[in-house]
Amino acid sequence: MSRIDIVHYNEPFQNQMDLKLLFFGMEECLSGHAWGPGLRDCYIIHYVHEGKGRFRINDRTYELTAGHGFLIPPEILVYYEADTQCPWIYSWIGFRGLHAKSLLQRANLSLANPVFQSRSHVFEAFYNDLDRARAERGGDVLIQSIIYRIMAELIACSPSDSSREKKISNPKEVYVRKAIEWIESSYSQKISVMDIARSVGLDRTYLSGLFKAQFGVSLQTFLLEYRMNRAVELLRNPDLTVSDVSRSVGYTDPFLFSKMFKKVIGQSPRASRQRENNRPIPSKKDSP
Repeated sequence: MSRIDIVHYNEPFQNQMDLKLLFFGMEECLSGHAWGPGLRDCYIIHYVHEGKGRFRINDRTYELTAGHGFLIPPEILVYYEADTQCPWIYSWIGFRGLHAKSLLQRANLSLANPVFQSRSHVFEAFYNDLDRARAERGGDVLIQSIIYRIMAELIACSPSDSSREKKISNPKEVYVRKAIEWIESSYSQKISVMDIARSVGLDRTYLSGLFKAQFGVSLQTFLLEYRMNRAVELLRNPDLTVSDVSRSVGYTDPFLFSKMFKKVIGQSPRASRQRENNRPIPSKKDSP
């Protein structure tokens, strides 16, 4: 009988601008265990600890053994199955976030290149590390650091080539990076999309298109979500009133701020603060 451990992680105060952990797990697969063909609605990375199997995506099949990993992009048809003689044991992590695509690009992982190879302790241990972190004080921060450590290791183990180096210096990415840096230093002021575009010397429609291409959202939405997620962090400070937080993220009207906060976060600032003070530790449960 196979052993499956799945943890669904629903921490509402993770920074949506970065990476949001959705779930993680580990499975000792039965002989010939398979999933698909099917679609996922988020990014999922599997890492093979033992055994062997095959992964099919984009009409290509990859034979994978211990030390290999594979990426399942959102809304892409995939199929994978464990070997009948030596079924694999793997761990996985499901996530989304505005930085997910760009970080995976830096790791040279994509639909065209969905497989990686590494024997790093980071991949071998991430399931146990995430499981332990859930029960610790400040576990949400620790979990975020583990996710970024996984991303850093993916980038470190990816092959370097001239084409990837060119991507890093792509003028479009440079403009986006400069715009984000300006947002990070100016979001507390009353700034607009036009102000951001002027700061990098581009037409606002063109710059918004660059954000849409890289993050899947317009520049206006990026700015809004950036401010609201910074507001989530500020609300953790009991010495700040909602009005204080509103002004700190560029809103002089606390009613408009509350409306936008609820639109992005899904609850009012006061409810968000109360939930933070009483948030439960998520539980482990088996898959169906």
